Amino acid sequence: MAIFRRGGKVVEVEGKRKRIGGVYWYHFVFSGKHIQESTKQGNPRVARNMEAAHRTALAKGEVGFREKKPIPTLAQFLSAEFMPWVAATFRAKHNTFVWYRGGARRLSEFEPIASAQLDEITGEKVAAYVAHRQSAGLNTTAINRELQILRRILHLAVEWGRIEKAIKIKMLPGEPRRERVLTAEESMLYLAAAAEPLASVASVLIDSGLRPEECFRLRWEYVNFVNGRNGTMLVPHGKTPSARRVIPMTPRVRAILEARWNNAGKPDEGWVFTSETKSGHVEPSTLRLQHLNALKAAAVRPFVLYTLRHTFLTRLGESGCDVWTLARIAGHSTIGISARYVHPSEDAILSAMLRMDKNLPEAAAPRMLAS
Repeated sequence: MAIFRRGGKVVEVEGKRKRIGGVYWYHFVFSGKHIQESTKQGNPRVARNMEAAHRTALAKGEVGFREKKPIPTLAQFLSAEFMPWVAATFRAKHNTFVWYRGGARRLSEFEPIASAQLDEITGEKVAAYVAHRQSAGLNTTAINRELQILRRILHLAVEWGRIEKAIKIKMLPGEPRRERVLTAEESMLYLAAAAEPLASVASVLIDSGLRPEECFRLRWEYVNFVNGRNGTMLVPHGKTPSARRVIPMTPRVRAILEARWNNAGKPDEGWVFTSETKSGHVEPSTLRLQHLNALKAAAVRPFVLYTLRHTFLTRLGESGCDVWTLARIAGHSTIGISARYVHPSEDAILSAMLRMDKNLPEAAAPRMLAS
């Protein structure tokens, strides 16, 4: 049995060819040497023929062993292949591009790992890199994000045939989670202390569950004051295909957006939360100082803006919302993520079972007493 890779899904099939990145590779051992080459073909029959021809040629002595391409160092792979791929893949996602670029730069600045060939990157070298970043004062979360980038780099090197396998990159334990939920009092104090545009942004976040970047990029084309009871907001795209969704407005969100729309001259298009930034809309840096000032004035324990989304989803789950509906509202790719926010009480479970019992066909039929 050999391992085939088909579109990222690994399955076991008969034979000794494997498909990586849409084309088949073959590998076999001849005279004690491992032969592995790409057929550059997506047709398995052609790939088998090419493997058989290579075996035959070796057996007849018509060709010698082909020299393997030299394995690039991490620094070479980053500059020649990885960063061009990042630029092409995430051209429209500026924040993702910046995240990859920053992580790649940090990795390339650490000489012991940057100068190592991709197949020479060991657990010891990774541990040395982690110790180096910890000595620079980096926290666990930031280091894990850089390790995730290194893991992606090595996986792509395998997929593109630069190395045969990659080491397993383990994340550091003890990473803090954004599990905080604001109390009603904390949210009221914070919103009362927040200046504009933070007050409006925060109100939309805590009343809709939008991701902060989704709120920042909200456009008037996506706001509809006619649909539904109070109007709707469209999220056209996001981090996953499930991020595209329509979210009903609460009365407070409608009042905020309608006031901004009227003050802006009732535009048909454009950013809802405009700002003098390169993008034209508010960014995290735009609200950073206002957020810190609001936390200080409200005298509440510090939190990040993403906590407002987490607070909304937790309150929604506690209200009795089922996990499938919550996943749709949140834009989660799986209900497993949404399940963290749904914790039904015993009363809610009993009420659901009673409703189900009333709707059963047997409930309408006369009960037969045992003789």
